[in-house]
Amino acid sequence: MFDLDGTLADSAHRQRFLERTPRDWDAFFAAAPQDPPLPEGIALALESARECEVVYLTGRPERCRRDTVDWLAAQGLPAGRIWMRRNDDRRPARRTKLEILRRLARDREVRVLVDDDELVCTDAERAGFRVVRARWAATSAALKDAQEREGRT
Repeated sequence: MFDLDGTLADSAHRQRFLERTPRDWDAFFAAAPQDPPLPEGIALALESARECEVVYLTGRPERCRRDTVDWLAAQGLPAGRIWMRRNDDRRPARRTKLEILRRLARDREVRVLVDDDELVCTDAERAGFRVVRARWAATSAALKDAQEREGRT
């Protein structure tokens, strides 16, 4: 199970939209199709696809689905189920992602979660999931705050 922003996709170029007040969420998500791939994450996803089904778990809202599907395909990543946040869901990523992980684990093995959000990783490990912390991309303080406080990504 792979996160997108900060794990597979380099969102650094669009974090500037979150560093202003008010945050410009529409511009932040509109710029996602231009995200460069993160080589470490892409390689790990492709390697994982040789042995198991790859699933994507993102805090992006559902309205970004088409752009997300197109971006994954453009990177040569395997097609797989994409779990996205409802457009009106503002819960912290660590709550929404853990809820989905537990739901999936009821009837299938979740081998590993690869994510860059330390809080998501910590909570997933506490719940018994194997985690790979994606520490290969720089994130801004504004993005971390948004993930936890505003439940937007």
